[in-house]
Amino acid sequence: MHDKIRIGVLGASGYTGADLVRLAARHPHVEIAALTANTHAGKEMGAVFPHLAILDLPRLKAWEEVDWSELDAVFCGLPHGTTQEITAAVLSANPKARIIDMSADFRLRDASVYAEWYGHEHQAPALQEEAVYGLTEHYRALIKDARLIACPGCYPTAVLMALLPLVRQNMIDARDLIIDAKSGVTGAGRGLKQNTLFAEAGEGLSPYSVGKHRHAPEIEQEIGVAAGMPVTVNFTPHLIPMSRGELVTCYVRLGEGVTAGDLRQRLVEDYASEPFVHVLPEGGVPQTQNVRGSNYVQIGVFPDRIPGRALVIAAIDNLVKGSAGQALQNMNVAFGLEEGEGLLQLALFP
Repeated sequence: MHDKIRIGVLGASGYTGADLVRLAARHPHVEIAALTANTHAGKEMGAVFPHLAILDLPRLKAWEEVDWSELDAVFCGLPHGTTQEITAAVLSANPKARIIDMSADFRLRDASVYAEWYGHEHQAPALQEEAVYGLTEHYRALIKDARLIACPGCYPTAVLMALLPLVRQNMIDARDLIIDAKSGVTGAGRGLKQNTLFAEAGEGLSPYSVGKHRHAPEIEQEIGVAAGMPVTVNFTPHLIPMSRGELVTCYVRLGEGVTAGDLRQRLVEDYASEPFVHVLPEGGVPQTQNVRGSNYVQIGVFPDRIPGRALVIAAIDNLVKGSAGQALQNMNVAFGLEEGEGLLQLALFP
């Protein structure tokens, strides 16, 4: 391996790809060696994202033009449905490369579930079998040796960070989970869509993909693994007129004899050594502005007015901990680096 980890970014012209570049550019052990964006091939990165123009970056290329054999790690920021065949091609050209996928193409362990929710058969089922789910705090032992790391979606990241320790300890009923989720418009990608136009999304709040959002089976998959049984969650996302940020409010039924205080204490203990997880003091309310631009997670726990129930709330930046930051965190784990390298910047406030 080179003195620095030579990385490539597939889909560098999208929001997640650009945020990966922003973070990786200041990582002391990373060299950005290749950037792809087929629709912008030949352009300077600064022409697509002016805030990155001060960086000395390679020109954008079509992915077919990259020499993958020269890279140590490849980050995939492509839309779902496009990553599977390209990942197979990259690994064919360089079997030793580490693939860190930020798309949805390898998150679902069951290829038939993928086909059901994404409308086509999985194009690389053999690779799916070796993919490791990249929720760093909960799977780092597997991530360490993985060749293909499937980073979670932004909504699952927030939900699972809040609930997995509680489900594993049987402190809440995994069969009775209601998740109210809200995210900024960058979660919809950079492509032109009518519902994300300023005049359409500004000054309003709207649910979308009601009862059929593709992150629901991903949440159910991981909650089910923790619970040891299949589960179905009630999950509704909403579009908030802000660029970044995500907040999930999880309504849970407490186990017998369990209090909201017990939930909070469990989270405090489980995440005590985690650099990016901040379980707030009793009464502390997670807010998206407290994590904006950072890789941090805020979690708060509150008793419900309904006896036997509680609320667990989590806030993240959807582009950082919900995507590019977590991907870089996974790279650090995979290459044996300090987990916080390149990721310790505090939230941008106000």
